[in-house]
Amino acid sequence: MKKEPIGKLISYIQRSNQKMLAKELAPYGIGSGGQHSFLKNVLHNPGVNQDKLTQELKFDKATTARSVKQLEHAGYIERIPDPEDRRSLLLYPTNKAKAFEPVLQAILDDANKRMAIHLSPDEEEQLLRLLHKVSLSFSETED
Repeated sequence: MKKEPIGKLISYIQRSNQKMLAKELAPYGIGSGGQHSFLKNVLHNPGVNQDKLTQELKFDKATTARSVKQLEHAGYIERIPDPEDRRSLLLYPTNKAKAFEPVLQAILDDANKRMAIHLSPDEEEQLLRLLHKVSLSFSETED
């Protein structure tokens, strides 16, 4: 097998996965660009502010702002001014988001299963360990 650049393969997998997720989430009014990641984070961390969300998910501020605005417009999150810092907004999931959470999780679980369909359970665990190791090289150089 010809040795391919790791970044090229990771990029291809990421683009393919995002394309598939965008198609499956479109009927629910959730767009591409990782909106599902923002929604999932807000569901798990009600009251998170946009800056913390940006740091957690490692997106830029503009992407976070755009995704939050789109999710708010679609009725999945609401932005409430922080009582301790009026310039900051706290993000909360709406009832619509809470009701959608099991559907979102099922779509994400299915996507993960599809990505690992040709792997044994041991290979899947090994892949995860290796990807975590690769990701360490970026966490050391960020900020």
